[in-house]
Amino acid sequence: MPKGVSHSPRTLPKVVYALILLLATCAGTASAQKVEAQVHVLGNGMTFLMVPREGDPNVSTGWMAKVGSVNERPGITGVAHLFEHMMFKGTHTIGTSNITEDLKIISRLDQLRGQIQEEEEALIESSRRGRISDPKDPANRTELHRQLIAEFDSLIQKQREILVKDEFDRIYKTAGASGVNAFTTYDLTAYVSNLPSNKLELWFWMESDRLMNPVFREFYSERDVVHEERRRSVDSTPTGKLDEQFDAMFWQASPYSWPVIGWPSDLEGITREEAQSFFDVYYAPNNIVVALVGNFEPKQAVEWAEKYFSRLKRGPTAPKPVRTREIEQLGEKRFIGYADTRPTVRIRYHTVADGHVDEAPLIVLSGLLNDRTGRLYKSLVLEQRVATGAGASVNGLKYDGYFELSGVARPGNTPEEVEQAIYKELEVLKRDLAGERELRKIKNQELVSDFERLRSKTGLMNQLLVYEALGSWENINRFSERIQAVTAEDVQRVARKYFIADNRNVAIYYPKNQRPAQRETAGTAPEKGTANETP
Repeated sequence: MPKGVSHSPRTLPKVVYALILLLATCAGTASAQKVEAQVHVLGNGMTFLMVPREGDPNVSTGWMAKVGSVNERPGITGVAHLFEHMMFKGTHTIGTSNITEDLKIISRLDQLRGQIQEEEEALIESSRRGRISDPKDPANRTELHRQLIAEFDSLIQKQREILVKDEFDRIYKTAGASGVNAFTTYDLTAYVSNLPSNKLELWFWMESDRLMNPVFREFYSERDVVHEERRRSVDSTPTGKLDEQFDAMFWQASPYSWPVIGWPSDLEGITREEAQSFFDVYYAPNNIVVALVGNFEPKQAVEWAEKYFSRLKRGPTAPKPVRTREIEQLGEKRFIGYADTRPTVRIRYHTVADGHVDEAPLIVLSGLLNDRTGRLYKSLVLEQRVATGAGASVNGLKYDGYFELSGVARPGNTPEEVEQAIYKELEVLKRDLAGERELRKIKNQELVSDFERLRSKTGLMNQLLVYEALGSWENINRFSERIQAVTAEDVQRVARKYFIADNRNVAIYYPKNQRPAQRETAGTAPEKGTANETP
């Protein structure tokens, strides 16, 4: 969950919530809880962040590789997320009953897949030249192509006979672990779990083994699994493909322009060799951070860290920061789409990366506009009655960021009317300073959200990893102070700086039944810069 977005405090006990608000109101600028992590760095560069907490005899564990889709390149988009899947396939000792035969089959599968890819590329070239209409049509395959596929499928079946499915998960669950999971974002990939304190050494062995001796078995079938995941999460949702294309339009140069799950053609073409090269660079110990929060002894954890993770070899070169930076946008861009959805407008502005000095004022500004007590809902939904819902959010990524506003038109109104109503509220922010009482309410809400994110072991463990991926875990202790220091003048300044027409990207989604007979409505050509998408 993005740490810069306001979260509802309703899940907190009422007494705790009231106490935090009282302290914040009385003190003017109350401080959030302080996190004191013990840090240990191995000789290979792997970093451990440890926060012992007494209580239930369990530990929230996680490790994070500082790699996400932003570190990919065209041709292998989606590989970071693919690794999230592959890292659960096991090792030399986990996931197979015959590692020698397993590795032999994998080697032959790679050879066959390379030959099959040559055949596929020839079909794509024929399609590009107009000689065939569909390169995926089996009828267009050569006899050699069919033979290669038949041998490939036969080996896949042979490998299945020696696989031990889901053994990695089963070992953890047998040991009493829960929440064994992983997630990939634009900027990081993390592997998390909760387990009894007396099973912590098992975690050290399991996780070091899958980093030192991973076996990317079922690689090609898992690409298909991810492809299916993409179909469910993007292709089959009402606005999934529209949202993807709006993102691609918004980012002109930045690698944030492609989706975390990857483009379909890349998912179909990524090779194990490309994946292995990616792993060797980004899954080296000097690019990995571990977070442990719970009932454990840091001294013992350090001993296990040295015993198990010191076996990993430092990468020959440290991963380089992303070189390509977003370029300045010189004019408004608009995107029109039709889907099974309500009339909606999305307005997005380029802003700043996580940790930038303008991030805190933008977060406070979003709080002024967002939720049912925010200005957008009060004005657009309750007073003007042009929308059924409206909101705002901040997304500070590692290298760039954006601010987005959105609204759903009320029946009888248009997305364009909602759009203009949003602009009027932004102009008010530019013209008039926000009141101290209104600012204090937003700051109090952020203080509560900050407390709630860190109060559970799992929440704190996740936040340690996220903050460290974006910059430094120590920013946890600075975040609330930065929010509390925001002034009305700061809010006005960032509103004037970023909410300008040339920095604006607008997406308007109409219901499919409102689609005009032709792409231009009423015989009028689209405005210059408009990007229309045909589902």
